[in-house]
Amino acid sequence: MQYINCFKLPKKKTIIDVIRKMIFLSIGAFIAGFAIEGFLVPNQMIDGGVVGVSMILSHLSKYNLGLLIVILNIPFVCLALTKMGKRFVLQTFYAISMLGIATNFFHHYEVTHDHLLATVFGGMILGLGVGIVLKNEGSLDGTEIMSLVLSKKFGLSVGEIIMAFNIFIYGASGLVFGWEQAMYSILTYFVAYRVIDVVIDGLDTSKSIRIISDCAEEIGKVLIEDLEIGVTYLYGKGGYSGVDKTMIYCVVSRLEMSKLKEAVRKIDPMAFLSVVDVHEVYGTRMKKRIDKI
Repeated sequence: MQYINCFKLPKKKTIIDVIRKMIFLSIGAFIAGFAIEGFLVPNQMIDGGVVGVSMILSHLSKYNLGLLIVILNIPFVCLALTKMGKRFVLQTFYAISMLGIATNFFHHYEVTHDHLLATVFGGMILGLGVGIVLKNEGSLDGTEIMSLVLSKKFGLSVGEIIMAFNIFIYGASGLVFGWEQAMYSILTYFVAYRVIDVVIDGLDTSKSIRIISDCAEEIGKVLIEDLEIGVTYLYGKGGYSGVDKTMIYCVVSRLEMSKLKEAVRKIDPMAFLSVVDVHEVYGTRMKKRIDKI
């Protein structure tokens, strides 16, 4: 008997997917390179991680920044080969190479010397570029790779190692560029960090809803028939009362949230609702509902 693997992508689609990723990795790297050369370098601010180390060394030695970024990241990219797979390594090395080219392309392209503008807009643009690269399964910095390895050896979290590494880097930048510039650099890092979250998670967050009510069947019927919201019934037992309970689970858009709460209150004002943000939703049912709104 011959079996068909339903999850295997056609070769043509795989090639198109790779090309698409390469394009977005290039775009993200060039956006990040523009932020570094147009906003950070002219104002003696740095990014975190290996890129930040490269910026300090480039300032002290006058070596090419793009070349230093690529060279200093090579050991971490090699380290990722045994930990994260060939595909991630190739995409990361490609993105880092594009960043090196971008910093040379935008060299001496100074947008502003206003520190506040450089902090806000430099951080936003940098976060946009890094977020695009991360969303397409690449990386512009080897710090995260190093942190993953060290976290397993020393029992620390990845976040703790990255924070410790960046404290050292920003401390060094304070000695080289001055403490005021180091503080601006830290602010830039936090702005970029928030923008990265927005790029990866998106602005259009959906809501995951759990409803516990004695009128679960009636509520579910209204949600399905009147609001066209797909629901799932989960069965459990009340911890205090010991009574069997039916819980409704569904995912709605932000626009549907108010209609859902109004419908639930009309049927059972005492119903318990738990609402959680959902950053990504897959499935044609959800997409069709959102398109109708």
